[in-house]
Amino acid sequence: MSGSGTKKVVEAAAKATKSIDWDGMAKLLVSEEARKEFVNLRRAFDDVNHTLQTKFSQEPEPIDWEYYRKGIGSRLVDMYKEAYEGIEIPKYVDTVTPEYKPKFDALLVELKEAEEKSVKESERLEKEIAEVQEMKKKISTMTADEYFEKHPELKKKFDDEIRNDYWGY
Repeated sequence: MSGSGTKKVVEAAAKATKSIDWDGMAKLLVSEEARKEFVNLRRAFDDVNHTLQTKFSQEPEPIDWEYYRKGIGSRLVDMYKEAYEGIEIPKYVDTVTPEYKPKFDALLVELKEAEEKSVKESERLEKEIAEVQEMKKKISTMTADEYFEKHPELKKKFDDEIRNDYWGY
C-alpha cells in the first residue's frame, strides 16, 4: 500500500474503533456461547486494528544509497536505485464492497427486526416466568375461585363439561 493510502485505512480503522459500542453490544447477549463468540470477535477486531495501527502506519526507512555505493560500487547501486524508484505500487480499487454492501445492509435490517422480535419475546417470557413464580408461591393456599379468576377459559371449559354431563370417561 502507498503511504497516503495506508494512513487513510489506519484513520478509518481508528474512527471505527471509537464508534463501536462494545459494552452496549455485550449487554444484549443472553447465552454463554454468544458471550464467548463476542469475546473472540472483539479480540480478532483488536488484533487487526493493532496491526493496522502499527505495521501499516509506518513509513519505510529511506535507503542509504551512499553507504551501498562505497561497499558495492556505484554502477550496480545506481541500477538498483533506478529500479527501486521505478517501482509503482498500484492503488487498491475496492470492487468487493459495492457488490456486498446492499446484501450487508439488508442483513442489518433483518438483524434489527430479529433483535426487536427477540426483545419482545424475552419480555413476554419474563412476564410469564414472573406469573408462574407468583402462582407457585400461592398455589398451596389458593382456592378454586381464585385460580379460575386468573384462568377464565378453564372455568368455562369445566362449566361446559358439567353442563353437558361429561365427566371425563
